[in-house]
Amino acid sequence: MDYIKAFVIGGAVCVLVQILMDKTKLLPGRIMVILVCTGAVLGAIGIYEPFLEFAGCGASVPLFGFGYNLWKGIKEAVDQDGFIGLFRGGFKMAAVGTSAALIFSYLASLIFKPKMVK
Repeated sequence: MDYIKAFVIGGAVCVLVQILMDKTKLLPGRIMVILVCTGAVLGAIGIYEPFLEFAGCGASVPLFGFGYNLWKGIKEAVDQDGFIGLFRGGFKMAAVGTSAALIFSYLASLIFKPKMVK
């Protein structure tokens, strides 16, 4: 049942984002920033944690989850280190995901040869 719930919630997020892309003139990069910021704001006001417990990976995998991870890391680091935690926390919590994205995108660039439009 956990898999079905995660699939439905993650799919609903994807559907909402696709509608946002189709019905507005927002560029994909701006939509991605909106999603990350939304995850951080929902975490800050205490809504994301119960949603994450309910939806599982359906809530933690999309960009909402990345924003929540950044916020959670910054909050913990500020509690421990004070002001400097604003700069350390996000890197600590999101390091694995960011590193994986960089490594796999580099490997994909070696395998697939993009064609630049002139």
